[in-house]
This record gives sequence, structure tokens and C-alpha cells, in this order.
Amino acid sequence: MSTSADDSTWQPTPNLREHGRLDAAQVNALPQSAFAFPRARKEPLTDASHVRSALARFDQVTDVSDADRELAFANIKKAAKYYNIEMHETDWRQLGRMGRR
Repeated sequence: MSTSADDSTWQPTPNLREHGRLDAAQVNALPQSAFAFPRARKEPLTDASHVRSALARFDQVTDVSDADRELAFANIKKAAKYYNIEMHETDWRQLGRMGRR
């Protein structure tokens, strides 16, 4: 089953958008809607740099299901659009070692 950006749960966190690196307290204070993997609270998508990081490290996220990856991909696509990051991938299986280079 393919998940579209319309199925995403991601919401921007404008108050953190330009602050760069987040410390542990800031990450812990983020709502689930700020993460690519909301149930696992992995890969915050609070700015363009974090979106690029989530794309690069997508295949390194452990202990998540394929359904979680579908949702994370939809969340990343929505965040990428918001932060004007061009994505060519159309499926989460295109990310990681065999995908993005």
C-alpha cells in the first residue's frame, strides 16, 4: 500500500524552524507530529537540515515496521515540500544504501 503526503501526520514546528541543532530537552518536548516516525519519535523534521538528515538516514532507523516506514516517507515528503527540498523518490524503498546517492 502506498501512502501519500496527504496521509502524513507531520506538522511544522515554526518556533524551532531556524534554530538548527536541537538538544535532548527540545527533542523530548516536540509533539509526535514533528517526527518522520511519530510512534517511535525518531527523525525530527523541524527544519530543512533535519529533513535532509532523515532522507540520508532513513534505512538506518531500526525497530519500525513497513507501515511505519510508509508513514515516515509521507511525513518526509510533506516536510520536504514545506522546506522546498526537491525529492525524486516516489517510494521509501528508494531511500538508503540502494536508493539515494
